[in-house]
Amino acid sequence: MATKLSLTGDMIPRSVRRIFEQRSEQRIEPTADHAVLECRGTRVAVQLLNVSESGAMIGCDLVPCIGERVRLHLVDHPTTDGFVRWVRDGRFGINFDVPLSRIES
Repeated sequence: MATKLSLTGDMIPRSVRRIFEQRSEQRIEPTADHAVLECRGTRVAVQLLNVSESGAMIGCDLVPCIGERVRLHLVDHPTTDGFVRWVRDGRFGINFDVPLSRIES
């Protein structure tokens, strides 16, 4: 039976906490709460909200495009390249090209 309903981000208000843990990997405790992001040929200081082996959540005024290439300079890990995975409410997610543990210092 066909229906006109579809799953969208509008169906569950973001003020409601998720009931299930959906992360596929553990977060890494960073030693700093900031980093430097290279995007569109400029360097911007950003707030580092969380980090995992394969990505990071960043907070800043910059609004990148999904899929845009970026480079993240972390205080306690080597510089890493990646792309913007999602953007929402002054935050965005970066998906690293290579897991942090496999990057040469």
